[in-house]
Amino acid sequence: MDYEKMLKEAKEHLPEPVAGKERFEIPKVKGRIEGNKTIISNFTQIASTLGRNQQHLLKYVLKELATPGNFRGQAVIFGSKIPAPKINEKIGSYAEEFVFCKECGKPDTKMSKEGDIYYIKCQVCGARHSFYAKI
Repeated sequence: MDYEKMLKEAKEHLPEPVAGKERFEIPKVKGRIEGNKTIISNFTQIASTLGRNQQHLLKYVLKELATPGNFRGQAVIFGSKIPAPKINEKIGSYAEEFVFCKECGKPDTKMSKEGDIYYIKCQVCGARHSFYAKI
């Protein structure tokens, strides 16, 4: 049997490629608008998935959306009407800045704070990055 024929036969027996889903997915916000407020019911779940403090995530999102807000039980109440795609976009920006490793791009990082300086340490490649507490 020649190489080309064996290669073709082997390719025929390969399984179909899996749709390009990453193992890490940020949940989309679930919520509703009541009057002039936006209520997000799964904010704590999102913070937990990101592996970050929910207060830190909330401060970032509130600053980026330029709106007041706070926790009420497990939900977050924003002081204005904000479409879900806009909130998801800001949470994605947070993940890029504070969750994903700057070296390998993996989400397996831990955040710690020493004084006013935060450190992000990657559990995969060992890289460590610092940034000043700007939020």
